[in-house]
Amino acid sequence: MRRIAHIRQARLLPIAGLFVGISISAAAIVVGGAALAQRSPVVPGAVFEATHVPPLLLLPGEPAQLTYEVNCLAEGVDDAEAGCEVAGSLFVRTKSGGDFEQLPLHQGYALGIRQLTAKVPDSFAAAPSGFEYYAELESVETGDSMLVPPGGEAAPYRSRVLNDAIDVDLGVADFSADRRGARVASARWGDAAASVGLEPGKSVGPVGASSFDIDETGTVFLLDQVHRRVLRWARGAQHPARVPVSVDGRLADLAVSADGSLYVLESVVRSGRPGPLVRRFDEAGRELDVVETAERSPSQIRVGPDGPMVLEHPSHQWTPMALDGHALSPNEQRRRARTGRPLRSGGEAIVFRTLNELRTAVTSGDRVVRSWRLTSETPLGEVQLAEAIGMRLVVVVRTYTESADEFRVVVLDRHGIAQQFAVASADWAETAPLSRFRLVGRSLYQLGSNAAGAFVDRYDLEVR
Repeated sequence: MRRIAHIRQARLLPIAGLFVGISISAAAIVVGGAALAQRSPVVPGAVFEATHVPPLLLLPGEPAQLTYEVNCLAEGVDDAEAGCEVAGSLFVRTKSGGDFEQLPLHQGYALGIRQLTAKVPDSFAAAPSGFEYYAELESVETGDSMLVPPGGEAAPYRSRVLNDAIDVDLGVADFSADRRGARVASARWGDAAASVGLEPGKSVGPVGASSFDIDETGTVFLLDQVHRRVLRWARGAQHPARVPVSVDGRLADLAVSADGSLYVLESVVRSGRPGPLVRRFDEAGRELDVVETAERSPSQIRVGPDGPMVLEHPSHQWTPMALDGHALSPNEQRRRARTGRPLRSGGEAIVFRTLNELRTAVTSGDRVVRSWRLTSETPLGEVQLAEAIGMRLVVVVRTYTESADEFRVVVLDRHGIAQQFAVASADWAETAPLSRFRLVGRSLYQLGSNAAGAFVDRYDLEVR
C-alpha cells in the first residue's frame, strides 16, 4: 500500500504523455480514446483536435450516444473560448455489412466544452452482431478535417451488445495485497554491469526499468532504457546477460517474439513525423528493422498471433507493425487497425471501463462467446492486462483511493470468478504505462520496484 494522490493522473498517460506532461486519460487495453493537441496540417498555426470514447460494449437496451469533444482554434488565436466553427458526419452500419449510412453530428456545449453528438438509431444499436462506425470532423474556418478513428471506413470502431454477460461484484478493496509472488529476477539501481539505470521524471517520480517481457522458457527480459540495454536472466539464473540496443534512452515498452526478436516501442516523436519508432533487434542486439507508428502516443507493444502489434493513442485501436515479415507504413497500419486485441484462437479480447464498471468480452468471428460485467465499490483505474487462458479470461486492474492502491487479479470463467487475489502496486519507479504485467502459460508476472531496485515476481494461477 502506498500514497498515490500525487501521481494518479500521470500513471494513466500513454508513453509520450509521461514526458510531455499532458494530463489525459488512457484507461484500459481498449477503452475509449483521448486526443493530444495535433496542429492543423492545413494551417500550421491552427489547432484542431478531438476526444471520443467509443462505447465498445453495450448492455441490452442501453442507448448508443456518441460524443466528440472538439477543440478548434484559428491561426494566432490563444483564447480557448474563441473556438472556430466545427461540423461533422457520422457513418454507421450493422456488422452484417452493406453501405455506411451518413448521419449528422449536432453541435452543442457541455461544461464549456464544444461537442458534436449523435444518437445511433436503435436499428443499428440493437443489431445482434453490433454496429460499426466512424466520423468525419471538419473545421469550417481552416478547411481541415479528420477521421475518427484514423482508418475511417477501412477500420471503423465496432460496438457490441452483451446479451449474456455474467455479473461479477468485486466489492470493496481492503488493500491488504494478500498475495506474494516468487522473485525470478532483480537488479539494484545504479550503473554497475548488473544494475538498472534510474532517471528523474519531469512531471512524475523517478523512471527506470521501463518495461519487461517473459518468453516461453521463463527467460526474463528487462529493458534498462537509461543504459540502452536489455538485461536477460535465463530461467533460474542469478545474474543477467547484457544485450546492448540502440534506443533513444527514454521511456519505452518491450515485447519479445518466439524467434527471440526484441521489439522496443519508443516514446519520442521526431519533428514532422506521425509517431514514435518501433525498433526490432535480434538476440544479440543487432538492429533489424525500424518502423514508425501510425499515431503520436501509442500505449504499448505486444506480440500477437501474426506479429508485433501496438495499442495506439488517441484511437485506442490495435494496429499491426508488420505483415508476413514486412514492415507496414503508418497508412497501412491505420487501415488494418482492430478494436480488440487479437487472440491466438482468432478472436479478440475487448475491455470497456465506464466509471466503476468494467465490461469484458471474448469474441470468435462476429460472435461474443463469453462476456462479464465487473462492478466495484472501490474506484477502478487502468486495466493492465486482459488475456485469455483457454475458456477463461485473466484481468488485472488497479483499484485505488486517495491514500492507497493495489492491483486486483481476477480469473473469470463461465460461472463468474474462478480465482482472485490482490498484489501490491510496487511502483516506486514509473514504467511505460501498461507494461507492469505479462501472462505466460499459467503464470502471471509483475514488474515492480522499490527504493533499492527493480524486480520481477511470478504468480502461478489456479487454471486447469
